[in-house]
Order: sequence, then structure tokens, then C-alpha cells
Amino acid sequence: MRVVVQEDPFDLGEETNRFATAQSASGAVVTFSGIVRDVSAGLKAMHIEHYPGMTERALMEIARTAIDRWSLEDVLAIHRYGTLKPGEQIMMVATAARHRKDAFEAAEYLMDYLKSRAPFWKREQSGSGEEWVASRAEDEAALNRW
Repeated sequence: MRVVVQEDPFDLGEETNRFATAQSASGAVVTFSGIVRDVSAGLKAMHIEHYPGMTERALMEIARTAIDRWSLEDVLAIHRYGTLKPGEQIMMVATAARHRKDAFEAAEYLMDYLKSRAPFWKREQSGSGEEWVASRAEDEAALNRW
């Protein structure tokens, strides 16, 4: 299990290959990469803040929960902080399991958690100023189904 919170960009292909080649007992590897999108057609940047130590502990705990619940062989979660522009990668999740259903469900669970409950605070900067990103009902509903 590897959980990383970092400011620098990451190489999705390199991270995926490293993760996948280490999975000799798994029949499935699922990966997902989240990208900063310009939903308002005017986003200049997204600023992501977190509390070092607290964030990593929270992500490790949810990764352990996923491992136990879906009998995963391994988990990788990378989440960035700092200032990101539209089109930049914000996070990635990879799961490895003996069976694809477990790998897919666990990856989706981790993505839902990262979107709605992970201790990150996001502020969007546009031409009209800056605004904190509020929690969305559909993101909470997605997490609550688990």
C-alpha cells in the first residue's frame, strides 16, 4: 500500500507500470486519474490545501478499509496539492485484486472518498475572483452508497 500527497506532478504511465508489474498474485489492476476540469469555462487555477500528517493518516485509513473490504492485494493513491491549472492531473488511484469486480469497486470507493471526504480544501480562481469549492450532494450520495 502506498499513499502519497505531493505538490509536484506525477507520471501516470510510470506510476501505473510500477504498480501493475508488482502485482504477481492479482488478476486485475484498475487505475483512475482525476484531472482538473474547467466546469465554468473560466477557471484559471485551483488551489488545494491540506494539513500534512493529518491528510496522509486519513488516506492510509481509507486505503486499509478498502484492502480489508475487497481483499485487495495492493492500493496506490496519489493526490496533489498546491496550484493546479485546468488539464493537470490532480490524483490517481490504483487497486489490485484477484478478481476484477473487487478491483473496480474498491477503486470507485476510493475515488468517491477522495472526492467528498478526504481532508483537502479547494479554492477556484477565475476571472471573477476566488471561491471555495463546496461539497456537492451528488458526491456525498455516491460515497453513502458504500
